[in-house]
Amino acid sequence: MQKKIYRKKYPTLIALMFICLSVLAGCHGREGLDAFCMPEEFETSEAYEITFWAKNDTNKTQTAIYEKAIADFEKLYPNITVNLRLYTDYGKIYNDVITNIATGTTPNVCITYPDHIATYLTGTNLVVPLDELASHKEYGLGGNKVKFDSPRTDEVIPQFLEECMIDGHHYALPYMRSTEACYINKTYVEKLGYSLPDNLTWDFIWEVSEAAMEKDEDGNFKVNGQKVMIPFIYKSTDNMMIQMLRQKGADYSTEEGEILLFHDTTKELLSEIAVHAESGAFSTFKISSYPANFLNAGQCLFAIDSTAGATWMGTDAPLSDISEDKLARFETCVMPIPQFDPANPQMISQGPSVCIFNKEDPQEVMASWLFTQYLLTNEVQTAYAETEGYVPVTIKAQESDGYQDYLSRCGEDNALYYDVKIKASRLLLDNVGNTFVTPVFVGSTSLRDAAGQLIENTVKSVNRGQKVDGAYIDGLYGDISSLYRLDQIGIQNNRVSSQRQELGALPREALILLWSLAAAWACIVAYVLWLKARK
Repeated sequence: MQKKIYRKKYPTLIALMFICLSVLAGCHGREGLDAFCMPEEFETSEAYEITFWAKNDTNKTQTAIYEKAIADFEKLYPNITVNLRLYTDYGKIYNDVITNIATGTTPNVCITYPDHIATYLTGTNLVVPLDELASHKEYGLGGNKVKFDSPRTDEVIPQFLEECMIDGHHYALPYMRSTEACYINKTYVEKLGYSLPDNLTWDFIWEVSEAAMEKDEDGNFKVNGQKVMIPFIYKSTDNMMIQMLRQKGADYSTEEGEILLFHDTTKELLSEIAVHAESGAFSTFKISSYPANFLNAGQCLFAIDSTAGATWMGTDAPLSDISEDKLARFETCVMPIPQFDPANPQMISQGPSVCIFNKEDPQEVMASWLFTQYLLTNEVQTAYAETEGYVPVTIKAQESDGYQDYLSRCGEDNALYYDVKIKASRLLLDNVGNTFVTPVFVGSTSLRDAAGQLIENTVKSVNRGQKVDGAYIDGLYGDISSLYRLDQIGIQNNRVSSQRQELGALPREALILLWSLAAAWACIVAYVLWLKARK
C-alpha cells in the first residue's frame, strides 16, 4: 500500500519540480531580456519599425540631415521604417530612457553619452554590446552584405571608438566629437596692452581678466566703455574642474568607480576661483547666462564653450542670440583651453555616441544596427559636422573630398563656411592626441555633476558675501558628497566589483542553471518533509 501511494505521488513531485523551474525562469525573464544572439541572415522579407531618439538643439539644418539620412536609408532597406524623436537636451533623453526602461519601451537607437550608458547597463542585457556586430564579416562595419558604403572598424578614429568601451566591451559607436575651445575678443585683449601667447595659460587668463575690471571715473569699464563686463565666463564648470585636475595630475576617480574628487588640489583650485569671482572677473553660465551673449556684446574677453558651440560665437556668428544693436565689432580668436603646463596640453573629448537597445526579436536589433552604421557614412558625417564645430568620427569622412573642401573654404561666408566654426573644428583635428575622457561607471554622471557644482557653489557663495576658506570648502565637500550621494556610489561600485570577481568566471546561463537546480532540490526536500509530517 505504501508503494502504491508513492507511485501516485511521484508524478506530482516531478510536476512540482518543473513548476519551480518555470517560475524561476519566468522571474529571470522579467528582470531582463535574453542576451542578443547574432542571426545568420538579416531577414529583408519582414517589415521592421524602429525608433531613433536624437538631439538637435532646435537646429533645423540638423533636423533636415536626420530626415534625409532616414529617407535615404529606407530606400536601401524598404522593409525598415525609422521613426525620429527629437530632443533639445541630452539630459532629457537620459531621463526618458530611464523612465521607459521600467515599462519596456526603450527606443531602438539612441544618441547618448557613455556615462549614461553605464547606468542603462544596470538592466540585464538592456544595451546590446556591439563587438560581435561590428566585426561580423557580412553585416559588420564594412561588411560585404551591407547595402551602403559602411566604414571599416579601422576607419573609425581609435581614440573616439575607445571612448565607447565599458567593462571591456563596446556598447556604442561614436557619432560626432568635439572638445572645448576658448573664444577670445582679441581686439580688447590687445587694447589692454596684452598679446595672445602661442599657448594660453591659466595665469595669463586670470591676469588679463583682472586687468579688464578697471573702471573710469563714471563707473564704466575702460576696456569697453560699458557698465557690464565679465572678462571670463565658463559654460560647463564640470569640464572646467575635470580638466584642471587632469592638467595638475590630480585624482578624480578610479576606473572602478572610487570617488577621489575631494582633496587639497581641488581646494587650491576653488580658492583661486573664489578670488577672481570676488573681483567680478569670473563667472559661469549657470550664474550669468550664455558666454556667447556676453562675448558678442563686448562684455566678455574669454568665453569657454564647446567647439560645437562655435556658430554662436563672434561678431558675425550665424546663430548669435543678441540683437544687432547690441553687437560689438571685434576680432575673434579661437584657441585651446588654458593649461597649467603648455608643454603637456590636456583637453577633454566629448560628443554624442549611438547605442542600441536590446529587443526580443534579434532581427529588430539587426535593423537598428544597420541604421546605426548608416549614421557613420561619409554623407551623414560630413553634413552634420558642417552644421557646428563637430568633427566626423571616421578617418574616411575626415579625409573625404567633400570634408576637405569644406575646411579649405574657411571664411568664405558667415554661414556654412563661418571662419570661427571651421577654426574650432581644426582645433580638435589638430589635438586629438591631447584629448582624454573620464572613467565611466554607474554614478559617473553624478560625479561629473558634483565636480561642476563645487565651482558653482563657490562662486555663488562669494557673490553672497560669504568667506571662502578652508573650513568653507571642507563643509562644501560634505554638502556636495551628500547631495550627489557620492559615498553610496563608491560602496555600490565596490559591491559590483566584488560580485564580478566572485561570479565573473561563470556565464549567465550557468548561474541560472545552478540557482534553478538549487531551488528544485529545495522543493524536493520540502515536499518529502511535508509527506513525512502528513504521515
